[in-house]
Amino acid sequence: MAVLALAAAAGCDSKKEAVMTSGIDLTNLDTTAVQGTDFYQYACGGWMKKHPLTNEYSRFGSFDMLAENNREQLKGLIVEIAAGQNAQGTIGQKIGDIYNLAMDSVKLNADGVTPIQADLEKIASVKEKSEIVPLMAELAHSGVFPYFSFYVGADIMDSKSNLFQLYQGGISLGEKEYYLDNDDATVNIRNKYKEHIVKMFQLAGFDEAAATKKMEAVMDIETRIAKASFSAVEQRNPAANYHKMSLDELKKDIPGIDWDAFLNGIGVKEVAELSVSQVEPVKEVEKIINSVPVENQIAYMQWNLIDRAAGYLSDDLVAQNFDFYGKTLSGKQANQPRWKRAVSTVNGVLGEAVGQMYVEKYFPAAAKERMVQLVKNLQTALGERIQNLEWMGDSTKMKAIEKLNSFYVKVGYPDKWRDYTGLNIEKDSYWANVKRATEFELDYMLSKAGKPVDRDEWGMTPQTVNAYYNPTTNEICFPAGILQYPFFDMNADDAFNYGAIGVVIGHEMTHGFDDQGRQFDKEGNLKDWWTAEDAKHFEERAQVMVNFFDSIQVLPGLNANGSLTLGENIADHGGLQVSFQAFKNATKDAPLAVEDGFTPEQRFFLSYAGVWAGNVRDEQIRLQTKSDPHSLGRWRVNGALPHIGAWYDAFGIKEGDAMYLAPEKRVSIW
Repeated sequence: MAVLALAAAAGCDSKKEAVMTSGIDLTNLDTTAVQGTDFYQYACGGWMKKHPLTNEYSRFGSFDMLAENNREQLKGLIVEIAAGQNAQGTIGQKIGDIYNLAMDSVKLNADGVTPIQADLEKIASVKEKSEIVPLMAELAHSGVFPYFSFYVGADIMDSKSNLFQLYQGGISLGEKEYYLDNDDATVNIRNKYKEHIVKMFQLAGFDEAAATKKMEAVMDIETRIAKASFSAVEQRNPAANYHKMSLDELKKDIPGIDWDAFLNGIGVKEVAELSVSQVEPVKEVEKIINSVPVENQIAYMQWNLIDRAAGYLSDDLVAQNFDFYGKTLSGKQANQPRWKRAVSTVNGVLGEAVGQMYVEKYFPAAAKERMVQLVKNLQTALGERIQNLEWMGDSTKMKAIEKLNSFYVKVGYPDKWRDYTGLNIEKDSYWANVKRATEFELDYMLSKAGKPVDRDEWGMTPQTVNAYYNPTTNEICFPAGILQYPFFDMNADDAFNYGAIGVVIGHEMTHGFDDQGRQFDKEGNLKDWWTAEDAKHFEERAQVMVNFFDSIQVLPGLNANGSLTLGENIADHGGLQVSFQAFKNATKDAPLAVEDGFTPEQRFFLSYAGVWAGNVRDEQIRLQTKSDPHSLGRWRVNGALPHIGAWYDAFGIKEGDAMYLAPEKRVSIW
């Protein structure tokens, strides 16, 4: 699922006059900067100066600002419910109890590590290797996934059917490079991670010698898994991450794992076939389970439990957990206040129930209507651009148009809401409820195995500040949470809205035709609908984008990863091209006037840039560059606009300007 932004984002100030027809807040600009030298600084420098990073953030911008605004709104709804008397089993009781448990620092600190003690002891009681796989399956019910992960989702070769799928995992640092690279910054992170593991084991009740020994066991196992794992770039190839087989074939190919015990243990029934997304790391796990001493595997599984539960336990565990993942890894200086963490948990556990309340109070029907019309206009513009492509042949164009016309569009909120009747929330402990919620979600997901895909299901809650494209359902989704300033403004003209939310719409549409999305047909199946010549032309043009971003230095000695960010960069590029054409189509009979000293075309690009304004710490830059398929906010502006001809025209960018790129060197795809 290609989302607009997972971790990178920023934008303009949400505090504005009730009516501002241009949509542009002039105080967000830095007019001392030269447009053709650093457009990002010109368009966003004022915003960046007004919003210095607080200790709580490693980066802060429009996504974060909107998320903060939404969180305040959700807090109001949740606190009111939590303060009342709610009958057992009602949504109100569930929301109120889990929020109150999250806020009860006295109980959390009195409980200490007790909520996970029984599970730690159960792991420690393992005597034989044959006990590891059943225990691994049992831990999954708590959201603890040692060794590898699994999920149920659409079969990419048969998109109308759900398929059980195994996926690499088992490494707490997420990316394999953290275990293997030897540059100074990565070695420092790895050493801090080792210290962190020791400290967490000590907080969980082990002495320093035992904790150190357990850390060494953890690092040995995680490093072995990391070596066999696919990199983030390798995971972007759909065909290379799909290996469908029968259960009998899996048992024959990887016989050292008791698959019946595993599948029965997690509760998935009658799996006749499945996909092993990445075979090599699962085969390495097979070797680890059968060769590494049981004592070391106990340490590894205990670590997975401690690491997963830490945020829901006493303050000392929460603080140490933040010290590594927050401070060391991303550069934050202070953890979020308790109420924000509590709201986030409620939001995660009862997302659509909270979303239903949010939509009723905060999302106007008029916004949905205008958004639906914008989507139609963007579809028309993309269709026009496809028809006019000089590098694509007619047969491929015809299939591309068919795919475009088959987009399933979701705006605001789902037509049918989740039923949370089966989720029990009790007053025993915060972690116990997180376990129950995890099991509820796990059962919900596993119940889909072998059944038809429900196209009406949403991949995000309505209050989420984001958007996505899903290739297997060929859908684009724009939750209510993002349909606010600075992305969308009912009081602003088309120059602003096409530059902001219009580009977001075009971005998600283009994901259907980026280097990954183009491999799926209109039905959502992984199927080659391109002629060999057209595919070759696409790949040559995409390589221009890869090379351009590879050359960008984001920190001294660290360059952007053009291969990892290719899909998102193509989507930004396509979003800009398509939305600008839709904007010109929409205003051709009634051209907009100059406002605040800027032409409509200039305001289009200023509103786009403003969406990505923000401040970010060096640690976060390094983290995102290693793991995030999205380019950093600065480069979603300064890296994207030099390839857009209309931007040169709007601001008079000329040869000799620092951002000028000769026409033959610019990306030209969609």
